[in-house]
Amino acid sequence: MHMKEETAFELTADELDETSSLPLYQQIYTKIREAIISGKVPAQSKLPAEQELVQSLGVSRITVKRAFNELAIAGLVRRYRGRGTVVTYDATAPTVKGSFENLIDGLKRMGIETQVQLLDCEMISPSPAIAEALELSRNASVQRIVRLRILADEPFSYLVTYVPEDIAEAYSEDDLATASLISLLEKAGHRPCEATQTITAVPAEAAVAAVLGVTTGSPLLRIHRIMRDATGRPVQDITATYRADRFQYEMRLTREKNSDWTAE
Repeated sequence: MHMKEETAFELTADELDETSSLPLYQQIYTKIREAIISGKVPAQSKLPAEQELVQSLGVSRITVKRAFNELAIAGLVRRYRGRGTVVTYDATAPTVKGSFENLIDGLKRMGIETQVQLLDCEMISPSPAIAEALELSRNASVQRIVRLRILADEPFSYLVTYVPEDIAEAYSEDDLATASLISLLEKAGHRPCEATQTITAVPAEAAVAAVLGVTTGSPLLRIHRIMRDATGRPVQDITATYRADRFQYEMRLTREKNSDWTAE
């Protein structure tokens, strides 16, 4: 892969404030991050060498190294021994927005806008947590599905889903490689009508980081969702892990006089 040897990024000593309560490494990190997120420093560009910044900014090597390490942890750059620090975040790449208010429609749209790669599919005995979430007995079977969603040729989300065996019998593995699970559940006669979800921020584990193409420890958005059909039966337990630079949730809040905020 071709890498640009120069960037438009410049940082001078007068942009740093030694009297600030914000540590110098954090100031350097913030300045570089802003340049990357804005697209001023494009993907595959090389950042200035550590020693170059040490000399131009008049700071210690440890300060610059820590700033670069924070950028790597944030998934914005990748560090190569002997080759320098390369920007991996692409400000021009598309992102997907999710909504709390139109969850099902949003998931269907995501299925259309992204491509899916089936990584694994098998019938297993559920763990106690999965059995409880899907309201199944321990001797029941569930289908465990692992899939990777891709947006504009880039890994986008890593999905681990559990579906009760009798529902999973209504579709094939070939269907899982081409269709959204929402549509497959509808096809099976269990249209999702209700969902409970929890959203957390997590560091990328090594195995997930490798699949999503990010650095181990990079911040990821993890959504755990249990879906129920019109009868109230749990039909899907899914844990979706998203690249933070490719997915965001948004909601609009309104407030009338003397009332609490409500979502629209």
